[in-house]
Amino acid sequence: MISLTVPEGVLTAEAATELQKTLATTLLHWEGAPDNAMFRALAWCRIDEVPAGRFASLEDDLPRFRVDVTVPEGALSDRRKEGLIKQVTGDVSAAAGLGEHDGLRVWVLIHEQPEGTWGAASNVIRFAELKKLAQAAAQQG
Repeated sequence: MISLTVPEGVLTAEAATELQKTLATTLLHWEGAPDNAMFRALAWCRIDEVPAGRFASLEDDLPRFRVDVTVPEGALSDRRKEGLIKQVTGDVSAAAGLGEHDGLRVWVLIHEQPEGTWGAASNVIRFAELKKLAQAAAQQG
């Protein structure tokens, strides 16, 4: 799951819709998940717009962007975390029209969900089960 917090009006409706798809695809890529219907259905992206002036820094009024990424514990190696952070920063920067020197306005926070603390469809979801499903899908495709 990936969530972007952004000040209201910074992204056009079209840019927000496209960015939702892009961020979800980016997350699946760095998790190493297969590109199939099941894993795409599990790749949620939420964009939360906050009222103008309610998400700012002490220094200036330029928009800030916080991206919260929630993954199962162990899903991302350090290399994958670094790649995810770099690509998500680029995705958000491109959608918002930020320049190459605006990277500090985009923060990416990775939250690793401990084993046994994530559930869906009334069941505890385990990372090992997801990994087996991904491996089986890779062998079929």
